[in-house]
Amino acid sequence: MKILLVITGLGVGGAERLVTGLADHYVATGHEVVLASLHGEAALFPNDKRVRMVNLQVRRSPLGFVAALRRLRMLILEFRPDVVNSHLVHANILARLVRLLTSMPRLVSSAHNTNEGGQLRMLAYRLTDRLADISTNVSAEAVKAFEDQHALRHGRMIGVYNGIDTQKFVFNSGDRKNLRRALGIADETPLLLAVGRLGEQKDYPNLIKAFAELGKNLPCPYLFIAGEGALHDELVMLAESLGVADRVSFLGVRHDVPALMCACDVLVLSSAWEGFGLVVAEAMACERVVVATDCGGVKEVVGDEGYLVAPRDSGALALALGQALSLSLEETQRLGCFARQRVIERFSLAATADCYLTVYGGRAAPTCPEASH
Repeated sequence: MKILLVITGLGVGGAERLVTGLADHYVATGHEVVLASLHGEAALFPNDKRVRMVNLQVRRSPLGFVAALRRLRMLILEFRPDVVNSHLVHANILARLVRLLTSMPRLVSSAHNTNEGGQLRMLAYRLTDRLADISTNVSAEAVKAFEDQHALRHGRMIGVYNGIDTQKFVFNSGDRKNLRRALGIADETPLLLAVGRLGEQKDYPNLIKAFAELGKNLPCPYLFIAGEGALHDELVMLAESLGVADRVSFLGVRHDVPALMCACDVLVLSSAWEGFGLVVAEAMACERVVVATDCGGVKEVVGDEGYLVAPRDSGALALALGQALSLSLEETQRLGCFARQRVIERFSLAATADCYLTVYGGRAAPTCPEASH
């Protein structure tokens, strides 16, 4: 099968990690893959050089949009894919509009969140819905959210869980020791880790406030935050005002997330909203204890193998973090083992790739029934 994957950009994010992973998996199993991004320098790449990379170099202007339509149309005419699978809102809308200009055997539009923008974006989804053969989202909650926002008709979107490479995300004691040494963290020091863009969605003020409260009751835990974004300076100032700046480290973009997972004791997701929470599944695969806000599809990922609290409640988040850090070694290992097994059974990259292939073939997604709505 010839598969064209189109994504808005290839920055460091959950959708981007999934799409590059899918590209690798598909070429490894005999498919021909082109991965096209709309704009920006790529921060993530497929590992397999057989994946052809294309940057459409879209400029944010009316003329730039017209040029993007033309470039994507020419790519489709040249590659002649059996299926086009677009990811994220801008790529989804662009691919749908290109279908007005040129035929494609099948178009699958993939959203990755409960919230992909405001009312104008939901209107754009609704007006172009008929141009896609089917749409997908990353959890049952995310599908329901799109339906509730009238972005499409009931039954026009199905759930396909995100998947991760469980051979890449696996606990390694050597990585834990080496990275803790490099970061200046002693083996016995409690370490929390958060991974994600420094933007409104991840609600890091909620996390930093919870961390400040936590520090009153536990001996000197540390918090590392991996990611970059517009709120960096604001978050640094908040940590300083709460007196925890000496124990909060902003790591910027990291390309060693599996090792960071191994180095931490607890992975925390403090988001106000999520579609799936890929970082949660990655941490669970690394046998880490997870504390997360119960938003979007996160509870579908965690199940009973972690801690869930209400969003935007720093007191509840601090309490859950304290409970997670107070677990005995035996309890931590037991919870981590069950967490990894859950991810292997439900959220592996291979299972997700097979599910997408089923959708590409024009059928429902029986391999991921729990994400169907």
